[in-house]
Amino acid sequence: MNWTTENIPSQAGKRVLITGANSGIGLETAKMLVSKGAEVILAVRNLDKGKLAQQEILALVPSANTSVIALDLSDLDSVNSCVKQLIETDKKIDVLINNAGVMMLNQHTKSVQGHEIQWATNHLGHFSFTAGLLPLLEKAEQPRIVTLSSLVAKMKAADIYYQDLNFEKRYDKMAAYAQSKLANAMFAVELDKRLKESGSKVVSIAAHPGYTATNLQQHMGLLGTVMNTLMAQKIEMGALPTLKAATDPSLKGGEYIGPMKMSNYRGYPGFNTLPTSAEDANHRQKLWHTTERILGLNFLPQT
Repeated sequence: MNWTTENIPSQAGKRVLITGANSGIGLETAKMLVSKGAEVILAVRNLDKGKLAQQEILALVPSANTSVIALDLSDLDSVNSCVKQLIETDKKIDVLINNAGVMMLNQHTKSVQGHEIQWATNHLGHFSFTAGLLPLLEKAEQPRIVTLSSLVAKMKAADIYYQDLNFEKRYDKMAAYAQSKLANAMFAVELDKRLKESGSKVVSIAAHPGYTATNLQQHMGLLGTVMNTLMAQKIEMGALPTLKAATDPSLKGGEYIGPMKMSNYRGYPGFNTLPTSAEDANHRQKLWHTTERILGLNFLPQT
Protein backbone atom coordinates (compact mmCIF):
# COMPACT_ATOMS: atom_id res chain seq x y z
CA MET A 1 0.00 0.00 0.00
CA ASN A 2 1.33 3.46 -0.91
CA TRP A 3 2.41 5.71 1.95
CA THR A 4 0.54 9.05 1.82
CA THR A 5 -0.21 11.93 4.15
CA GLU A 6 -3.16 9.88 5.41
CA ASN A 7 -0.57 7.69 7.15
CA ILE A 8 0.77 10.57 9.25
CA PRO A 9 -0.33 10.17 12.87
CA SER A 10 -1.37 13.17 14.95
CA GLN A 11 1.57 15.48 15.59
CA ALA A 12 -0.16 17.31 18.45
CA GLY A 13 2.32 18.28 21.14
CA LYS A 14 5.31 17.93 18.82
CA ARG A 15 7.69 20.77 18.05
CA VAL A 16 9.38 20.59 14.65
CA LEU A 17 12.15 22.79 13.27
CA ILE A 18 12.59 22.92 9.49
CA THR A 19 15.52 24.68 7.83
CA GLY A 20 14.68 26.43 4.58
CA ALA A 21 10.98 26.27 5.35
CA ASN A 22 9.95 29.37 3.39
CA SER A 23 9.64 27.62 0.00
CA GLY A 24 9.63 24.32 -1.86
CA ILE A 25 9.67 21.05 0.02
CA GLY A 26 10.37 22.77 3.33
CA LEU A 27 7.22 24.88 3.08
CA GLU A 28 5.10 21.96 1.88
CA THR A 29 6.39 19.87 4.79
CA ALA A 30 5.57 22.67 7.23
CA LYS A 31 2.02 23.00 5.89
CA MET A 32 1.31 19.32 6.29
CA LEU A 33 2.82 19.03 9.76
CA VAL A 34 0.88 21.99 11.16
CA SER A 35 -2.29 20.50 9.65
CA LYS A 36 -1.55 17.42 11.76
CA GLY A 37 -1.19 19.53 14.91
CA ALA A 38 2.57 20.13 15.18
CA GLU A 39 4.17 23.39 16.22
CA VAL A 40 6.61 24.33 13.45
CA ILE A 41 9.62 26.65 13.61
CA LEU A 42 10.55 28.05 10.20
CA ALA A 43 14.33 28.57 10.19
CA VAL A 44 15.00 30.82 7.20
CA ARG A 45 17.74 32.99 5.73
CA ASN A 46 15.35 35.82 4.81
CA LEU A 47 12.94 36.80 7.59
CA ASP A 48 10.58 38.65 5.23
CA LYS A 49 10.19 35.52 3.11
CA GLY A 50 9.77 33.49 6.26
CA LYS A 51 6.93 35.72 7.44
CA LEU A 52 5.23 35.43 4.04
CA ALA A 53 5.47 31.66 4.33
CA GLN A 54 4.03 31.88 7.83
CA GLN A 55 1.05 33.85 6.45
CA GLU A 56 0.58 31.28 3.70
CA ILE A 57 0.47 28.50 6.29
CA LEU A 58 -2.00 30.42 8.45
CA ALA A 59 -4.27 30.96 5.44
CA LEU A 60 -4.47 27.18 5.06
CA VAL A 61 -4.50 26.29 8.75
CA PRO A 62 -5.81 29.24 10.82
CA SER A 63 -4.98 27.42 14.06
CA ALA A 64 -1.36 26.83 12.99
CA ASN A 65 1.27 27.35 15.68
CA THR A 66 4.32 28.65 13.83
CA SER A 67 7.29 30.90 14.45
CA VAL A 68 10.13 32.26 12.32
CA ILE A 69 13.81 32.42 13.21
CA ALA A 70 16.76 33.72 11.21
CA LEU A 71 19.26 31.13 10.01
CA ASP A 72 21.84 31.48 7.24
CA LEU A 73 23.44 28.04 7.10
CA SER A 74 26.28 29.28 4.93
CA ASP A 75 27.45 31.58 7.74
CA LEU A 76 28.65 29.74 10.84
CA ASP A 77 28.17 32.89 12.93
CA SER A 78 24.49 32.89 11.96
CA VAL A 79 24.27 29.18 12.79
CA ASN A 80 25.77 29.77 16.23
CA SER A 81 23.46 32.74 16.85
CA CYS A 82 20.37 30.73 15.91
CA VAL A 83 21.45 27.82 18.12
CA LYS A 84 22.03 30.21 21.03
CA GLN A 85 18.53 31.71 20.66
CA LEU A 86 16.93 28.27 20.61
CA ILE A 87 18.98 26.91 23.51
CA GLU A 88 18.01 29.93 25.61
CA THR A 89 14.32 29.01 25.22
CA ASP A 90 15.12 25.63 26.80
CA LYS A 91 12.24 24.10 24.81
CA LYS A 92 12.39 20.61 23.38
CA ILE A 93 12.64 19.90 19.67
CA ASP A 94 10.93 16.66 18.66
CA VAL A 95 12.02 16.70 15.02
CA LEU A 96 14.82 18.58 13.29
CA ILE A 97 14.49 18.56 9.49
CA ASN A 98 17.71 19.57 7.75
CA ASN A 99 16.04 20.61 4.52
CA ALA A 100 17.61 23.87 3.31
CA GLY A 101 19.98 23.79 0.37
CA VAL A 102 21.54 25.62 -2.53
CA MET A 103 22.10 23.92 -5.87
CA MET A 104 24.53 24.23 -8.76
CA LEU A 105 25.43 27.91 -8.60
CA ASN A 106 26.87 29.00 -11.92
CA GLN A 107 29.72 30.96 -10.34
CA HIS A 108 32.15 29.80 -7.70
CA THR A 109 30.94 31.50 -4.52
CA LYS A 110 32.47 31.49 -1.06
CA SER A 111 30.76 31.70 2.30
CA VAL A 112 31.62 34.30 4.93
CA GLN A 113 34.14 31.85 6.38
CA GLY A 114 35.65 31.12 2.95
CA HIS A 115 34.06 27.75 2.14
CA GLU A 116 32.47 26.88 -1.20
CA ILE A 117 28.85 27.93 -0.73
CA GLN A 118 27.13 24.57 -1.44
CA TRP A 119 29.54 22.72 0.86
CA ALA A 120 29.07 25.42 3.49
CA THR A 121 25.26 25.56 3.33
CA ASN A 122 24.25 22.00 2.63
CA HIS A 123 26.79 20.17 4.79
CA LEU A 124 28.89 22.29 7.16
CA GLY A 125 26.00 24.45 8.32
CA HIS A 126 23.68 21.53 8.97
CA PHE A 127 26.41 19.55 10.77
CA SER A 128 27.09 22.49 13.10
CA PHE A 129 23.39 23.27 13.58
CA THR A 130 22.57 19.67 14.46
CA ALA A 131 25.44 19.46 16.94
CA GLY A 132 24.26 22.63 18.66
CA LEU A 133 20.63 21.55 18.94
CA LEU A 134 21.23 18.02 20.23
CA PRO A 135 20.51 19.04 23.87
CA LEU A 136 17.03 20.23 22.86
CA LEU A 137 16.36 17.06 20.89
CA GLU A 138 17.32 15.00 23.94
CA LYS A 139 14.48 16.71 25.83
CA ALA A 140 11.84 15.11 23.56
CA GLU A 141 10.32 11.66 24.09
CA GLN A 142 10.98 10.19 20.64
CA PRO A 143 13.24 12.71 18.89
CA ARG A 144 14.54 12.34 15.37
CA ILE A 145 16.69 14.17 12.86
CA VAL A 146 15.89 14.07 9.14
CA THR A 147 18.58 15.16 6.70
CA LEU A 148 17.78 15.62 3.03
CA SER A 149 20.14 14.25 0.41
CA SER A 150 19.53 14.06 -3.35
CA LEU A 151 19.55 11.76 -6.37
CA VAL A 152 22.90 13.30 -7.32
CA ALA A 153 24.50 11.59 -4.29
CA LYS A 154 24.62 8.41 -6.42
CA MET A 155 25.78 10.03 -9.64
CA LYS A 156 29.27 9.72 -11.09
CA ALA A 157 30.27 13.20 -9.95
CA ALA A 158 29.43 12.40 -6.33
CA ASP A 159 32.56 12.14 -4.23
CA ILE A 160 34.18 13.91 -1.31
CA TYR A 161 36.96 15.87 -2.98
CA TYR A 162 39.37 15.94 -0.05
CA GLN A 163 42.18 17.47 -2.12
CA ASP A 164 39.98 20.44 -3.01
CA LEU A 165 36.85 20.52 -0.83
CA ASN A 166 36.15 24.13 -1.77
CA PHE A 167 36.72 23.69 -5.52
CA GLU A 168 39.32 26.43 -5.65
CA LYS A 169 41.45 24.68 -8.28
CA ARG A 170 38.60 24.12 -10.72
CA TYR A 171 34.95 24.83 -10.06
CA ASP A 172 32.44 22.24 -11.29
CA LYS A 173 28.95 23.18 -10.14
CA MET A 174 27.54 19.66 -10.46
CA ALA A 175 30.46 18.03 -8.65
CA ALA A 176 30.30 20.65 -5.88
CA TYR A 177 26.58 20.07 -5.42
CA ALA A 178 26.96 16.29 -5.58
CA GLN A 179 29.72 16.40 -2.96
CA SER A 180 27.49 18.31 -0.55
CA LYS A 181 24.50 15.98 -1.01
CA LEU A 182 26.62 12.84 -0.69
CA ALA A 183 27.95 14.36 2.52
CA ASN A 184 24.34 14.79 3.73
CA ALA A 185 23.63 11.07 3.31
CA MET A 186 26.94 10.05 4.91
CA PHE A 187 26.34 12.43 7.81
CA ALA A 188 22.82 11.13 8.46
CA VAL A 189 23.96 7.50 8.64
CA GLU A 190 27.08 8.14 10.71
CA LEU A 191 25.06 10.39 13.02
CA ASP A 192 22.58 7.61 13.70
CA LYS A 193 25.40 5.16 14.43
CA ARG A 194 27.08 7.53 16.88
CA LEU A 195 23.80 8.43 18.57
CA LYS A 196 23.06 4.74 19.16
CA GLU A 197 26.59 4.12 20.46
CA SER A 198 26.21 7.02 22.90
CA GLY A 199 22.94 5.62 24.25
CA SER A 200 20.91 8.56 22.91
CA LYS A 201 17.21 8.18 22.18
CA VAL A 202 17.58 10.50 19.16
CA VAL A 203 17.51 8.76 15.78
CA SER A 204 18.80 10.03 12.45
CA ILE A 205 17.18 9.29 9.08
CA ALA A 206 18.16 10.31 5.55
CA ALA A 207 15.63 11.20 2.85
CA HIS A 208 15.54 12.58 -0.66
CA PRO A 209 12.68 13.95 -2.80
CA GLY A 210 13.50 12.30 -6.10
CA TYR A 211 13.14 14.72 -8.98
CA THR A 212 10.72 17.38 -7.79
CA ALA A 213 9.91 20.77 -9.31
CA THR A 214 11.29 23.36 -6.88
CA ASN A 215 13.16 26.65 -7.15
CA LEU A 216 16.46 24.80 -6.59
CA GLN A 217 16.66 24.25 -10.36
CA GLN A 218 16.92 27.98 -11.06
CA HIS A 219 20.62 27.68 -11.88
CA MET A 220 20.10 24.90 -14.45
CA GLY A 221 18.75 27.30 -17.09
CA LEU A 222 16.81 25.84 -20.01
CA LEU A 223 17.72 22.28 -19.01
CA GLY A 224 16.09 22.80 -15.60
CA THR A 225 12.94 24.20 -17.20
CA VAL A 226 12.65 21.27 -19.62
CA MET A 227 13.31 18.65 -16.94
CA ASN A 228 10.81 20.26 -14.58
CA THR A 229 8.19 20.08 -17.34
CA LEU A 230 8.89 16.54 -18.53
CA MET A 231 10.16 14.63 -15.48
CA ALA A 232 9.55 16.41 -12.22
CA GLN A 233 6.85 15.32 -9.83
CA LYS A 234 4.71 17.81 -7.97
CA ILE A 235 5.82 19.33 -4.72
CA GLU A 236 3.18 17.41 -2.76
CA MET A 237 4.76 14.13 -3.90
CA GLY A 238 8.30 15.40 -3.41
CA ALA A 239 7.59 16.21 0.23
CA LEU A 240 6.35 12.70 1.06
CA PRO A 241 9.78 11.15 1.74
CA THR A 242 10.57 13.93 4.21
CA LEU A 243 7.18 13.55 5.88
CA LYS A 244 7.55 9.78 6.15
CA ALA A 245 11.05 10.12 7.58
CA ALA A 246 9.79 12.71 10.08
CA THR A 247 6.64 10.96 11.26
CA ASP A 248 6.60 7.20 10.56
CA PRO A 249 6.77 5.60 14.03
CA SER A 250 8.10 2.32 12.62
CA LEU A 251 11.43 3.83 11.54
CA LYS A 252 14.37 2.98 13.80
CA GLY A 253 17.11 5.24 12.41
CA GLY A 254 19.65 4.86 9.64
CA GLU A 255 17.08 4.44 6.86
CA TYR A 256 17.16 6.24 3.50
CA ILE A 257 13.66 7.23 2.41
CA GLY A 258 12.89 8.25 -1.18
CA PRO A 259 10.55 7.67 -4.13
CA MET A 260 10.23 4.07 -5.31
CA LYS A 261 9.52 4.43 -9.05
CA MET A 262 11.68 5.28 -12.09
CA SER A 263 15.03 4.58 -10.39
CA ASN A 264 13.90 6.62 -7.37
CA TYR A 265 13.08 9.71 -9.46
CA ARG A 266 9.33 9.58 -8.80
CA GLY A 267 6.63 7.85 -6.84
CA TYR A 268 5.49 7.17 -3.31
CA PRO A 269 8.17 6.88 -0.62
CA GLY A 270 9.86 3.75 0.64
CA PHE A 271 13.27 2.38 1.51
CA ASN A 272 16.02 3.31 -0.94
CA THR A 273 19.57 1.95 -1.05
CA LEU A 274 22.22 4.33 0.23
CA PRO A 275 25.06 5.76 -1.85
CA THR A 276 28.05 3.41 -1.62
CA SER A 277 30.14 5.86 0.39
CA ALA A 278 27.35 6.23 2.95
CA GLU A 279 27.43 2.46 3.53
CA ASP A 280 31.19 2.48 4.12
CA ALA A 281 32.08 3.13 7.77
CA ASN A 282 35.64 4.22 6.96
CA HIS A 283 34.43 6.76 4.41
CA ARG A 284 31.83 8.12 6.82
CA GLN A 285 34.32 8.45 9.65
CA LYS A 286 36.83 10.24 7.44
CA LEU A 287 34.17 12.78 6.45
CA TRP A 288 33.07 13.16 10.07
CA HIS A 289 36.59 13.85 11.35
CA THR A 290 37.32 16.20 8.43
CA THR A 291 34.15 18.16 9.18
CA GLU A 292 34.98 18.34 12.89
CA ARG A 293 38.41 19.76 12.07
CA ILE A 294 36.94 22.38 9.75
CA LEU A 295 34.33 23.45 12.31
CA GLY A 296 36.45 23.08 15.41
CA LEU A 297 33.92 20.69 16.95
CA ASN A 298 34.11 17.44 18.87
CA PHE A 299 30.66 16.04 18.18
CA LEU A 300 29.62 12.61 19.47
CA PRO A 301 33.10 11.08 19.75
CA GLN A 302 33.17 7.31 19.40
CA THR A 303 33.46 5.34 22.62
